[in-house]
Amino acid sequence: MDKRPIGIFDSGVGGLTVVSEFLKILPAEEIIYFGDTARVPYGSKSKEIVTKYSTQIMNFLTEKNVKSVVIACNTVSSNSYAELAAKFELPIIEVVSAGANECVRTTKNNRVGVIGTERTIKSGAYEKYINEINPDISVYSKACPLFVPLAEEGWVNNSVSAITAEIYLQELIDKDIDALVLGCTHYPLLLNQINKVCGSVSVINPAQATALKMKSLLDEKQLCRSGNVAPAHSFFVSDNTGKFGKICNLVLPRKYDAKLVDIEEY
Repeated sequence: MDKRPIGIFDSGVGGLTVVSEFLKILPAEEIIYFGDTARVPYGSKSKEIVTKYSTQIMNFLTEKNVKSVVIACNTVSSNSYAELAAKFELPIIEVVSAGANECVRTTKNNRVGVIGTERTIKSGAYEKYINEINPDISVYSKACPLFVPLAEEGWVNNSVSAITAEIYLQELIDKDIDALVLGCTHYPLLLNQINKVCGSVSVINPAQATALKMKSLLDEKQLCRSGNVAPAHSFFVSDNTGKFGKICNLVLPRKYDAKLVDIEEY
C-alpha cells in the first residue's frame, strides 16, 4: 500500500473533468490538483514556455511527495511530456495516448476528428498516435481556441457557446467523421453543445481512459492506496479568480476550496 497522493495538473480548471473520472474509478486514492489559472491558456504559447510552466508545476507536485502525476492538459501532453518524463523520476501519465487509443477502438469508417488548442493541433500528436496504431485512419484536426475561455468563464450552455461549437465543428462533420476526440480537458465542459452539433458522431473524452490507465499502473507497481480512511483531496491554483469554484460545482460531486500558490517560486 502507498498512501502518497496522485498529482493532477492542468493549465486551468479544465483538468477538473479528469479529476471527476479519477474520483469514480480510483475512489480510494488521494488527489492533489493544481490549476494554472494565472497563466491559462497554454494553447497559444510556445513549446518552450509550455515546458517551462509545466516544469514549475512538476516541481511543486514533487515537493508534495506525490507518487505519480497525470498531465491533465493536452497542450502539455503533446508538447512537453518527453522532457518531463526524462527530468522527473516518477510515473507520469499523459492524456493524448489514452484518447488516441479510445478513438481507434471507436471508429467504424476510419474517418475521425480531433479538436484541441492551437498548440496541441500544431504538434500533430494525436495524428501520430492514431496512425501508429492504424495507418488507414484519416484524421481531420481543428483548433478551437475559443472553447477554453468559454469553459473557464462557465459559458457552457448559452447561445455564445452554441454558435461557437457550430462554427468550429461543422467542417469536421462535413468530412463524414464518425468519432471526435476532445483533445483538451476543458472541452468536456461544453459537451452538451458539442453533442448537439455532432449528432450521431461518437464524442470521446480521454479522461476516463486516462483514469483507467492510472489504475493499471498503480496495480502493476503495487502503489495503490487502501484502508478505511477516506482520502483528503487538495486543490491549488495560481490565481484565485473564482473560476475554480464555478467549474468545481459543475463537474465534481461536492464543493472544494482551492489554495493559492505562487507557482513562479518553483
